[in-house]
Amino acid sequence: MDAYDEGSKARHLPDGPDGFLPEGPASAGSTPDSTPSADQESVGQESVGQESTGQESTGQESTDQESVPQHHDFQTPTAQTPGPQALGPQAPAADPPVPTPTGIASLPLRSQVVAALALAVVAVVACVHLGMVFLHVAPSNTVTKQHGRAIDDWIYPEFEQNWKLFAPNPLQQNIDVQVRAQVRGADGGITETGWYDLSALDGAAIDGNLLPSHTQQNELRRAWDFYIGTHDNDNRPVGLRGDLSQRYLRRIVVLRLDREGAGGKGAVVESVQVRSRTTNVPPPKWSEEQVSDTPVLRELPWWTVPEEDVTDARTEASAG
Repeated sequence: MDAYDEGSKARHLPDGPDGFLPEGPASAGSTPDSTPSADQESVGQESVGQESTGQESTGQESTDQESVPQHHDFQTPTAQTPGPQALGPQAPAADPPVPTPTGIASLPLRSQVVAALALAVVAVVACVHLGMVFLHVAPSNTVTKQHGRAIDDWIYPEFEQNWKLFAPNPLQQNIDVQVRAQVRGADGGITETGWYDLSALDGAAIDGNLLPSHTQQNELRRAWDFYIGTHDNDNRPVGLRGDLSQRYLRRIVVLRLDREGAGGKGAVVESVQVRSRTTNVPPPKWSEEQVSDTPVLRELPWWTVPEEDVTDARTEASAG
């Protein structure tokens, strides 16, 4: 018991082979000359064996606990990004979304072909029109001399170019186009109507209208300019377009008369007469320019209205 107690209080030394303490210098409190007896030696081996067994059982824990400060120096471990294996199997990357086609590409193949052909036709017509307008306004050249008739047929009367706005002396007059007619009534009698101011009717339709039609603004005015440009002061046609301008103006006034119900219900227009009433625009108060304010009238001869003009007028009236 004394040897066991003394052994339990002794300082633990590294284990030697077979559980015995290694030979070496004696521990503190012992003399080199002292040697243990046989009984003490057996008891000491027994106690040492028990202690060594206890040390083996607890030595692993103490070794693990002491290894922490030896390897990490008491520093707080830092967070590390887990590797690909720690994250586990990853899902395959998804393919990028395919953009949805828009415009013509979103149509079926047959519709794409039709749309492409339509765009091609529009492009060709636009190029032809621009070329015709360019040749019309360009100075006389070889092309206009050889194909002047075709160019005029394309341009007149709808696409005629008028440069009066940019001329040195722009238009400074108000021109009213008026018409009267001889109509045959339902009883067969011929009567003459009064003057219809067609320009004033167009002006009344435009006044207060935010989106007036192109016809109300320009049809009658352009038709009159077309006629004046192809006739002299004696109303004789000049050039090949004189007859065309006369027929164009006559058809317009017949349509307007039918729209206004000239002669009453069931009356038929037999002939028409057109005139213009031109009034100078008064100058501003600060100007010293003096102009006459007396209207100038220009009357055209009576024109017989063909049957096709009357039929077209009635067809348009019924369609409207």
